[in-house]
Amino acid sequence: MNDIKKILAIILISIVTLAVGCSQKSNSPPEKFVKKSVQPKQPKLPANAVKAPDFTLSKLDGSWFKLSDFKGKVIMLNFWGTWCPPCRREIPDFVNLMEKYNNDGLEIVGVTLTSGSADKIQKFVNANKMNYTLLTDIDNNETQAVTARYGEVTGKRINGIPTTFIIDRNGYIVKRYVGPRSESFFYNDLKPYL
Repeated sequence: MNDIKKILAIILISIVTLAVGCSQKSNSPPEKFVKKSVQPKQPKLPANAVKAPDFTLSKLDGSWFKLSDFKGKVIMLNFWGTWCPPCRREIPDFVNLMEKYNNDGLEIVGVTLTSGSADKIQKFVNANKMNYTLLTDIDNNETQAVTARYGEVTGKRINGIPTTFIIDRNGYIVKRYVGPRSESFFYNDLKPYL
């Protein structure tokens, strides 16, 4: 009879051990088969970094653009005008940057200042093969209001264009430029954030 009790005890212990072990298993695949999304490591914020003000403006097609919808992307926010020769000089560099680094998380957004109707701006865009997002006024002077807010938060009024900001993936302004820059110049500053 003792042998039967020993066998039953062993069976009972085995069942309990098996039940406990099975209840702790997950239906997830083994760790080595899990595809992880890797967010690039962001550099330390510069001492003068400030949170970029959110805004909503109109795209040329009349749809809305809201900056906060692009959190997680690296944004080059460019204040410019179709009538501005230095602004025009940057366009091919922006087109190249977009072609090369859009898949790495780069978005270039141009806030168009005093450049006429959306149709007029669109003709300019088509003629210059611009491949990035361009924004314009909704009703009156909303682009100037956005320009003023960016001047306020950075403590430096935007007195000249082009003025460009780099906004990191977490929504902080990390760089500011007044005047045109080359593709390689911008890329050197963008590289740590991509």
